[in-house]
Amino acid sequence: MAAESPIEAARPPRPLDGVKVIDLSRLLPGPFATLLLADLGASIFKVEEVLGGDYARFFPPLARTMSPGFAALNRDKRGLSVDLKHPRGRDVILRLCAQADVLVESFRPGVMARLGLDFQTLARENPRLIVCAITGFGQTGPLAQRAGHDLGYLAQAGLAGLTGHDDEVVMPGFQAADIAGGALYGVIGILAALYGRERTGLGRFVDASMTDGAFGLGVMLHAKDHLHVRDPLRPTRQRPGEDMLSGALLCYRPWRCQDGRYLAVGALEPKFWMAFCVAAGIPDLATDGWAEGETRTRVEGRLRVLFESRPRDEWVRLLSAHDVCVEPVLDLDEARQTAHAKLRGLFGTHFHPGEGRELLHQFPNPALLPGAEPPRDVRPAPHLGADTREVLTAFGFEPQEIDDLAAAKAIGLGTASS
Repeated sequence: MAAESPIEAARPPRPLDGVKVIDLSRLLPGPFATLLLADLGASIFKVEEVLGGDYARFFPPLARTMSPGFAALNRDKRGLSVDLKHPRGRDVILRLCAQADVLVESFRPGVMARLGLDFQTLARENPRLIVCAITGFGQTGPLAQRAGHDLGYLAQAGLAGLTGHDDEVVMPGFQAADIAGGALYGVIGILAALYGRERTGLGRFVDASMTDGAFGLGVMLHAKDHLHVRDPLRPTRQRPGEDMLSGALLCYRPWRCQDGRYLAVGALEPKFWMAFCVAAGIPDLATDGWAEGETRTRVEGRLRVLFESRPRDEWVRLLSAHDVCVEPVLDLDEARQTAHAKLRGLFGTHFHPGEGRELLHQFPNPALLPGAEPPRDVRPAPHLGADTREVLTAFGFEPQEIDDLAAAKAIGLGTASS
């Protein structure tokens, strides 16, 4: 394997040290999954198309030639470009997989088979290989071949219609199905397969469907809805904003404050709502957090007036001394600047030599490494094909062979960026 960089050599031992991952995925779900694996110590080899590469490279705004989102998702990875449709490019992937532990891909079902890189073929070359396919709808079923993105997966899982008001559905501002439904479930499957391989000696195929994962995010909601549907005395459907977790409860919702900013009140349990009411000077409302009908309308009016009597941060200061489940609704910059986020070591910046500027990076899973400080230095995300020669050399390719592959346009050598 390639010699460690000074950054890598300085890191303490991590759980997945020595695990080699070939990453054929692009955009968000797969790269986020392999980012988590990288933070756990795995060596990630990001494979991109020779022309263009991962679409996420070009999402505006660009630092110079690379989007900040791509840079954040693909730090601590080595990048190589391979034409998977070229026969010799396919052979390159087969040789990489023969020495790898995990392959992650995000093509529609059937694409890997058409490329001659399906699980059965790869397993013949390396029976210990674990293949994780992160797709929208999974490998089977009538929707398997359908194109999609996060909003569609949430819609198909019954979750997109839960948030909003007055029959108007509101789009979520982040990719819940991509990350929680696809990337996280994919990583869980990979880790379980690595553990199982210690007993069986064999790899396995992990089918991570973002829609399936989104169903998992709504496990309690589906259970409750099943009761509603089966009981003729209960309403069969709720409109957006009518669920207890999407605006129906006065004790669990954001409230607009005097300065136009919002305070998130999450006082579901009676003891927390009572603590809030006492601290806010409205003890007579201590039993009305779950109010319905006319009582709810009356109490809501009082609460609106109350919250609009003070700016958000004054509410935070007033309530912080009490055991009250309230937090300020922060924008992204405010969230990064809190003392808590800084102490937890969630963010950092690094200079990307190829982009000529400081870029933000995030350590999304420090909780997976209890007692260990997240690394302070990172390997910048690679420019397209920047590490092709280094990686292929480490996997046993001869220099002339690499040059021949480049001349045949089966690989791209790129320009070193880190």
